[in-house]
Amino acid sequence: MSLSCTKPATMNANTISNPQTTQSRVWSIVGGSLGNLVEWYDWYVYSAFSLYFAGSFFPKGNLTVQLLNTAGIFAIGFLMRPIGGWLMGTFADKRGRKTALTFSVLLMSAGSLIIAITPNYKQIGIAAPILLVLARIIQGLSVGGEYGTSATYLSEMATKKDRGFYSSFQYVTLIMGQLLALAVLILLQRVFLTEAQLHSWGWRIPFGIGAALAIIVMYLRRSLQESVTLDKKEDKHKNARGSLRALANHPRAVFTVIGLTIGGTVAFYTFTTYMQKFLVNTNGFSKNEATLISSLTLIVFMLIQPLYGYVSDRIGRKPMLKTFGILGTLTTVPIFTYLSVTHNFWVAFGLIMLALLIVSNYTAINAVVKAELFPAHIRALGVGFPYAIAVSVFGGSAEYIALLFKEAGHENWFFWYVTGCIMISLVIYVTMNDTQKHSKIEEE
Repeated sequence: MSLSCTKPATMNANTISNPQTTQSRVWSIVGGSLGNLVEWYDWYVYSAFSLYFAGSFFPKGNLTVQLLNTAGIFAIGFLMRPIGGWLMGTFADKRGRKTALTFSVLLMSAGSLIIAITPNYKQIGIAAPILLVLARIIQGLSVGGEYGTSATYLSEMATKKDRGFYSSFQYVTLIMGQLLALAVLILLQRVFLTEAQLHSWGWRIPFGIGAALAIIVMYLRRSLQESVTLDKKEDKHKNARGSLRALANHPRAVFTVIGLTIGGTVAFYTFTTYMQKFLVNTNGFSKNEATLISSLTLIVFMLIQPLYGYVSDRIGRKPMLKTFGILGTLTTVPIFTYLSVTHNFWVAFGLIMLALLIVSNYTAINAVVKAELFPAHIRALGVGFPYAIAVSVFGGSAEYIALLFKEAGHENWFFWYVTGCIMISLVIYVTMNDTQKHSKIEEE
């Protein structure tokens, strides 16, 4: 049975299908979120284990060259994300969110399986790196489409009063995927395998795990309730559904997504994935200490996302985005400045945690904000495509820009670069409507 938010179901071809009970709603949120977790586990396992599998896909020789080759292929996956956001967003708007989510995790499983079973360079030559590129292209398409579709699904399945809370679990599972990849690495390193075994064949295990988990989640997602019921006979948007032409009719919403994402994605990747390298290269922490600090901050960061989502349901989205914009602009340079000179474990933890507490005002609610900007017939495309563009250009390049400034002897310039990106987003936060009060989801 489907229920409209504001109109009788017979009057609208895009009917929001909210679950009838809290139990069924929670099951839908869990199903959508678990797929997100597996997707991001598979995505981050590549970088976590690249040191071990680089020699298997490229000719024996300089390790740095091998790692650069694997990093280049990682970048290709990143560049595929906008294409994935476009293709999967269009598919989700035309065929339904559940179908797109199921297909997305199937793609990720295929990519992981290819990496897990591909023979090494010594056995099949140039075909090995070619298959690795193919696998990352598939995974890039998958993760590019996952964000917009899952953000749309979680936002549509929740009721208006708890939409921020439920959609915050997208980042909970995103971070959990990173931590799971790290946990598998630590277990294989310290408990189950030797260094030689990891380099020889053990690196295939995490990709096999990812492929198996993705298949399980695929079947789980097939049992989910659809979030929007499409009546194609009455649908006035049936020809424009999920098309770029229809998306072009919402230029302000598109540029809002890009603008509000720029500062958030740069801050997120800076204070999560880049921090481990910063602590080692700049502060002189050992790799083990840096890994532990990063892991602890990520765990706390993950756990507090629902709290921020809950608060946004009470005070609105705009105050929280403005809080991130203002505090991020004022504190990024001081946090980095103090962080770059400390050698104390807990001081470093506290400074990174302070930054992540500020960033959480963005991460916990950015998915629902974007979903609330678009009508149902282009919502998945509207959320996923412009977001993927912003992440690929700004988020994906954050670490590279940081290292570039450091190599040039001007590391502090990166502190100001992050601040400038957050300031750009602050302009958007100040001028945009509060999407909780002007939600397109409520207009369906």
